[in-house]
Amino acid sequence: MKPRDRIWLFDLDDTLHNASHRAFRELNASMTAYIETHLGLSTEAAVALRHSYWLRYGATLTGLQRHHGVKAAHFLHETHRLPGLDEHLHGHAHDLAALRRLPGRKFLMTNAPRAYAERVLAAVGLLGVFEGLICIEDMHCFGQSRPKPDARMFRVVLAKLRLPRARCVLVEDTLEHQKTARRLGMDTVWMQRWLHAAGRERLHRRPVYVGRRVRSLVALVRSPHG
Repeated sequence: MKPRDRIWLFDLDDTLHNASHRAFRELNASMTAYIETHLGLSTEAAVALRHSYWLRYGATLTGLQRHHGVKAAHFLHETHRLPGLDEHLHGHAHDLAALRRLPGRKFLMTNAPRAYAERVLAAVGLLGVFEGLICIEDMHCFGQSRPKPDARMFRVVLAKLRLPRARCVLVEDTLEHQKTARRLGMDTVWMQRWLHAAGRERLHRRPVYVGRRVRSLVALVRSPHG
């Protein structure tokens, strides 16, 4: 496949910016507070529920929708306000230059809501780089939220956008998402730039479903073939 024929699907948090530094802490606290308020749980129970739904479904929202009747728009609006977050997000000129040099079509594919994704991309100087944004509002099948790593969502969303799976490359920090993508015939890139694994040896083991590992967008552009 020629480089210009590739379709790149980039994750957002901890792939294009360092979400672990601040954004994830604030998001987790905001979601926990929402669950406490709207489900009447203690902080400890809310944390446990949030984490269990994230592990089970790939997004806390999905579990809250299915089991508690939470409305997606209300949850996303309330939990992603995050006042003052933008001033703590910093972009890098070399990331922008690398993405612009990368041959092929480029899309953002994130389990975050569109307003948050646009806000982060603007703050780190990457707004306008992508042909399209595929956000959690777009990830639904049969009337239910289906975020990454749901295989049905991948099939439906890519078919709707007319993106052939065999030409798609998922660039992610989350291995579980890559496992599904590979099973569906996509190529995968494991972005390790902001990973802080317990035990550095984990980052040196490449699962069979990972096409390659990179630690920067510049490294990806230097060898886009893998």
